[in-house]
Amino acid sequence: MKIAFTTLGCKLNYAETATYERNLVAAGWEVVPWTSEADVYLINTCAVTETAEKKSRNLIRRAHKTAPEARIVVTGCYAQLRKDQLLAMEGVWRVFGADEKSRIVSTICHSEICHSERSEESVPSTFGAYSSGEERTRSFLKVQDGCDNFCAYCTVPYARGRSRNIPVCEVVKMARSIAADGVKEVVLTGVNTGDFGRSSGESFLDLLKALNEVEGIERYRISSIEPNLITPEIIDWIASGTKFQRHFHIPLQSGSDTLLRRVGRRYDTALFASRIDYIRKALERPGEPSVFFGIDVIVGLPGETEELFMETYNFLKERIRPSFIHVFPYSRRPGTRAAEWKDQVQDRLKTERVARLEALCEDLHAAFVAANKGVRETVLWESSVKGGLMGGYTGNYIRVEKPWDPALVNQLETVTL
Repeated sequence: MKIAFTTLGCKLNYAETATYERNLVAAGWEVVPWTSEADVYLINTCAVTETAEKKSRNLIRRAHKTAPEARIVVTGCYAQLRKDQLLAMEGVWRVFGADEKSRIVSTICHSEICHSERSEESVPSTFGAYSSGEERTRSFLKVQDGCDNFCAYCTVPYARGRSRNIPVCEVVKMARSIAADGVKEVVLTGVNTGDFGRSSGESFLDLLKALNEVEGIERYRISSIEPNLITPEIIDWIASGTKFQRHFHIPLQSGSDTLLRRVGRRYDTALFASRIDYIRKALERPGEPSVFFGIDVIVGLPGETEELFMETYNFLKERIRPSFIHVFPYSRRPGTRAAEWKDQVQDRLKTERVARLEALCEDLHAAFVAANKGVRETVLWESSVKGGLMGGYTGNYIRVEKPWDPALVNQLETVTL
C-alpha cells in the first residue's frame, strides 16, 4: 500500500508527521511523493492564519484530484478546529483532532484497506514524536503539547488542547533512538515548551538534565520558550557547562506593555528585558561567542497605534537588540477574543510595519554576525552541497560555509568566524 504525506505549519507538526511516516513504513507501507498516486494521503494542517487554512483545503482538493479513490486523512490544528467542515470535503476519510493523533497509525493500518477491522483502543491524549535528521545532523524532538494561556489572539489552546507532556523517561528513550540514527543535534519543541511537566509532576529542568546525559547527542537547542518560564535556575544550569547551546527562541509578541496586558501575556517588558540580561550575563564572556536570541513579534494586534508600534520597535532596537526577529502580521482568528475587538488594524498598516521590523532585523542580524567575527565557535557540518560548498551552523546559530569535504559531514569542527 502507498501513502503520501504533506505538512504545513510548525516544527512540531513536522516532528509528528515524521513519526507517523516511520511507524507506517515499519508496518509495511510504501511512502511516495505527494504529487504521486497513493492509496492514502495524510495532511498535517495548520490554522495559525486564514492563509494556512486555505492552503490546507487546497491540498485536500489536489490529493482528491490526483487519486479520486484514495482516502485522505487530515490532522493538525485545522482538523481540531474545523472537523465537520473537513469531513464534508470530497475524499476526506478521517479527521483526527488534538487528542486523537496517537490513533492515526493504527487506524490507517487496521482500516478495511488492510483487510482488517478498525481498532478503537484507548490511547493517551499526547504522544511522543521526533523528526528524522535534517541534513543527517538535526532532529526536532517533541517534548510537550497544548497550552493553558488562552491569549486573546491565539487559537492554539483550542486547536491543540491543554498543556500536557509525556514523562521524562519517554523523552529520553526517543533521544536515544535519535542518537542511534547518528544524529548529533536535537531541538526541543513544544507548543509551550517550558511548561513541560504539568501532566507528569516533573520539571523542565528535570528534562534538560536527563537529556544532557544521553550519549551520542552532542548539542541541544530549546525552541520557543516563554520568558517567564526560562528561569534563572535553568539559565544557571545551562551556563555551568552543558550540551545546551547559546541559542534561545523567546516570544515577545509586543514591546508595548499596553498590548501585552490587553492580550493576556504573562509578563511585561521589564521581565522580558531582565531575562535577556540574565542570560547574557550568565553565558557571555569577553572573546567568547555571543548568545543568539530569536524573538517572535506580532505586528498589528488590535489597538496597535503607531505610538504603540514604535514602543515595540524601540524596545527591540535600543533595549533588547536580538539576533533575529520573527515577524508575523496579526491574523484575525474566529473564536478568539481579539477577533471581536472593534479596533482592528488596517492590512496596509500591518504590511508597512512588518517591512520596518524586517529591515530592523537585517540590521540587527548583521551586527550580531559582525560582533562574533574572530571568535572561535563549533560548527556542525551538513550533507548538502551548493556551488561546491557545504554549510553548517555554529552553536550560536551563525550560518557558515566552506569547500565541500565529505569527511566532515555530520562532524563538529571548531572554526574562527
